[in-house]
Amino acid sequence: MVIRIDPEGTELRALRAATSWRGTRVLEIGCGDGRLTRRLASFGAQVVAIDPNEELIHIARKSLPTAYSRKVKYSVGTVSELRFAAEEFDIVVFSWSL
Repeated sequence: MVIRIDPEGTELRALRAATSWRGTRVLEIGCGDGRLTRRLASFGAQVVAIDPNEELIHIARKSLPTAYSRKVKYSVGTVSELRFAAEEFDIVVFSWSL
């Protein structure tokens, strides 16, 4: 069975309406397999994406298109262990993480 996520493009429209992503520095918490990460990178964002599940980070890295390799950095991590400067990101995204 194939699972199709957002076939109507609702998520994409909502993301585009939220802000101009081009050139923004985004921290994505709970990135899972990187589905949203890839969408944010396609909008022009620079993304640091973390997830506590090492296997999902491995999957995310493997599925990252080469075109986005300079825009995305995946790391195993949790929100309770963030080690970033206060002004390092323009936007923080929690998608399906709560």
